[in-house]
Amino acid sequence: MPDDKEAQAWFELGDMPVEEFRTALHRVADWAADYREGIEDLKISPNVAPGEIAARLPEAPPDVAVPFKDIFRDFQKIILPGIVHWGHPAFLGYFGSTTTAPGILGEMLVAALNVSAMTWRTSPAATELETLVLDWLRQMLGLSRDFTGVVYDTASVAVLHALAAARENLGLDARALGLCGRPEVPALRVYASDQAHSSVEKAVITLGIGERNVRRVSSDATYRIGISALRSAIEADLRDGLLPMAVVATVGTTSTTSVDPVEEIAALCHEYRLWLHVDAAYGGAMALLPEGRHLMNGVEAADSIVVNPHKWLFVPLDFSALYVRRPELLRATFSLVPEYLRGDAEQAECNYMDYGIQLGRRFRALKVWMVIRSFGSRGLATRIREHIRLASLFAFWLDADPQFEVLAPVTMAVVCFRIAPHTAGSTRVADEELNGLNRRLVEAVNRTGEAYLTHTTLNGHVAMRLAVGNVLTTARHLTRVYDLIRREAAHLVAAVGASY
Repeated sequence: MPDDKEAQAWFELGDMPVEEFRTALHRVADWAADYREGIEDLKISPNVAPGEIAARLPEAPPDVAVPFKDIFRDFQKIILPGIVHWGHPAFLGYFGSTTTAPGILGEMLVAALNVSAMTWRTSPAATELETLVLDWLRQMLGLSRDFTGVVYDTASVAVLHALAAARENLGLDARALGLCGRPEVPALRVYASDQAHSSVEKAVITLGIGERNVRRVSSDATYRIGISALRSAIEADLRDGLLPMAVVATVGTTSTTSVDPVEEIAALCHEYRLWLHVDAAYGGAMALLPEGRHLMNGVEAADSIVVNPHKWLFVPLDFSALYVRRPELLRATFSLVPEYLRGDAEQAECNYMDYGIQLGRRFRALKVWMVIRSFGSRGLATRIREHIRLASLFAFWLDADPQFEVLAPVTMAVVCFRIAPHTAGSTRVADEELNGLNRRLVEAVNRTGEAYLTHTTLNGHVAMRLAVGNVLTTARHLTRVYDLIRREAAHLVAAVGASY
């Protein structure tokens, strides 16, 4: 134990003596366990106005150290009231988020170790565990050994790297020469469905290809990219002297979890020599189920594939795995070893700093290793299967209720639906009015703090969107949410004068 003089020195330097740290750590650990145990009793959405939280905090940093008890008090009284509780079992927006005990423990250990997984030498264990975890995940996804993985934070960053490799694959020497001021280089084109994620545009903006050079191809009645429309778009661009570069296919789109016909897209990419990137950030988890693996048909022919364990494999944010068939191309695109790292880089063949824009890299693999070992692949599959069952159950309730319409097939754990009440004369309410009604209904549900939903637009119809992905969510929670939606809908429909 440090004496009072030593403790004061620690305090003035801004850190904690070990015993004080131990006490604080136990306090935080107990709080985290209590938070997760009692999260169901919390209001999901905060009742705060923009700027309200910042207004309660000092505008300037403190001149002297603040005791941890005061910092933690402000966390509980000021920060926590402004939190949206994504881990709540009735948080059903976006792609259902979850924190699991092994994932939380893994994050704590990562913070304590605070290593950078940029080269093997800077952390042999971090590098080798990342390689192992990526191979475990590859096996669970049913991918061949032809694919090599790299960890990034999110799928948006993964697609950026995949399309950078696709650009380099064209042989334009874009890494060295760039694209600007080169009249011999035509505009490059990237193709994706009208349901694909907006990260495609962000990637091409960053890569200097230009947002307008993403061709959004129309989807069919089940929200899958139209193959004939894709072929027509490619051929039209070739006739116009443009250079098709890549196609982004999606396994589990954000709005409806639709699955593009990857096998047909792969054949088209082979015919036109285009890079095929598969966004399986959400839907890739279906490969863990024998009955779901068919949704990944054709993915084996891709040049790159992204899967996010932080979406549906119960890993806390963030962890995104990009698999590439030609890792040497990704390395050729990004490897840049300054002299001060040359000694480190020569210690091993695999230095993950060579495969992306980052130099410093978090030890993300540790939490995934702990989650996979704690659940087992069978346990993960069982959880995924249960979420699909719950989503199907919710869709069954909607199908039985004449006031609601399910607007897309329920293939995974997302349900897109709308309330569509009749007027007294049995005539459908106008679409414009229905769209406004459904937007207001999502807002009304979220305002209660008892549930959280999002909305999307499908064929001009505003759809409410419910996503199951939390290990804490049960049928009991969905029953409450369904009753809540009906209750809030009744109030809104009465207000617009329609019968309910």
